[in-house]
Amino acid sequence: MPLESIFSTISPTPIAAASLGQVYKARLKYSGQTVAVKVQRPGIEDAIGLDFYLIRGLGFFINKYVDIITTDAVALIDEFASRVYQELNYVQEGQNARKFKMLYADKEDILVPDIFWNYTSGKVLTMEWVDGVKLNEQAAIERQGLKLLDLVTTGIQCSLRQLLEYGYFHADPHPGNLLATPEGKLAFLDFGMMSETPEEARFAIIGHVVHMVNRDYEAMARDYYALDFLSTDVDVSPIVPALRDFFDDALSYTVSELNFKTLVDGLGSVLYQYPFNVPPYYALILRSLTVLEGLALYADPNFKVLAASYPYFAKRLLTDPNPYLRDALIELLFKDERFRWNRLENLLVQGSKDRDFSAKDALQPVLKLLLGPDGEELRTLVIKEAVRVTEAFTLCTFVDTYNSVPSFMRSLIFNGNGALAMSSAELQSMMELRDQVFRIWGLLRSSENFDPALLQPILQILQQPEARSLGGRVVGGITQRLAARLLQQVLRMPMAPTSSLSALDTR
Repeated sequence: MPLESIFSTISPTPIAAASLGQVYKARLKYSGQTVAVKVQRPGIEDAIGLDFYLIRGLGFFINKYVDIITTDAVALIDEFASRVYQELNYVQEGQNARKFKMLYADKEDILVPDIFWNYTSGKVLTMEWVDGVKLNEQAAIERQGLKLLDLVTTGIQCSLRQLLEYGYFHADPHPGNLLATPEGKLAFLDFGMMSETPEEARFAIIGHVVHMVNRDYEAMARDYYALDFLSTDVDVSPIVPALRDFFDDALSYTVSELNFKTLVDGLGSVLYQYPFNVPPYYALILRSLTVLEGLALYADPNFKVLAASYPYFAKRLLTDPNPYLRDALIELLFKDERFRWNRLENLLVQGSKDRDFSAKDALQPVLKLLLGPDGEELRTLVIKEAVRVTEAFTLCTFVDTYNSVPSFMRSLIFNGNGALAMSSAELQSMMELRDQVFRIWGLLRSSENFDPALLQPILQILQQPEARSLGGRVVGGITQRLAARLLQQVLRMPMAPTSSLSALDTR
């Protein structure tokens, strides 16, 4: 059809250009709506075919003669070529945009332009016009009253959803494809190059972060099987010391202090020493995240992508019912058969920073696992921890009561010997445990959608025979511990060092 039958106006020259096509600004004749018209360059397909033929020949040469590169170069080139050829099909790009919008534009701070299918073909793509500023133009962004870091953080959170939630991600998020709109939204453009993270790899990446936090290098090495970095017949035991050497140095502070580039560069030196094969999807993930981190560091040299990613990881660990992530959560929270309340508190603090976090969702999967048929090992750990927590609450309540009694009455009741024989360190530990449990309960209650009625399922579960048995075992354990303490007091068994509660201000 002639241009004048479709558009009332169209720019005489391109307003943007790239390697495969160029973009014109036009106005639809039937509606008056402003649109972007992307037109493919003539003859570009033949030129690209020749380019990849030559590059692929170089890839075969690298595979055969360059021993230092263990990754299959031809496979990487083929992956890149398949993505580029997808970019040549503008109907496919329009379908990519529609899928991306369906998955991620449910968030009010993400904008994806609509496609006008009646004016789209294999070599012409007509889409909604988006007013905005490129994400690398910080001064122009700030003149609109916006903050670049806020937009980059939005991009990171959206990228995490792309990579780890649905697995369908924008593989080319350079500044020209990311716009800051006047309303403060982050607009994604150019959906020609998309990729997917395999489902098993999505969970393995989250598990890998947990293992990194725990410094469990044996588990980290085994993760490379699920990530498809290593064949299952490769022995990972020699890799463990290399991971330990790198991460013990890199994690001298905390994981959140690392930036993504440091992590990738350091791991790269480890990967080159062993028979790793970087899968093609992972190369595109690296490209995506390093671009976003580069934008963030441009705005703030101290910005840490991993720290900005924590709320998302915490929310997924606390709320996702997937068995792999549930096991990762248990692994994070329990060590040497002791519950690490500080880890739970930190997860709740970080998770609450994610606007999609729900305390209700954080509780239900745990309860289901705890009382399910596969939860015997967890129930044993929970029973031990329930004994410890209940004992702490009981004894600390006793201490508070004891300290509220006037000193002359303490002497009359306890003959000046104190209420219980207990070391100062042990009492302090119990006080800290009780206070931490109170803080965690406060975090749950402060959640916007928290309602005590949400705990109704717990009451229903506690009516089950197995739950009553669990409760009986908890009470039995506490009774044994308190009886032992009482017997120690009656017999005045020596405990060194000891501290009479009457001499301890614990309030």
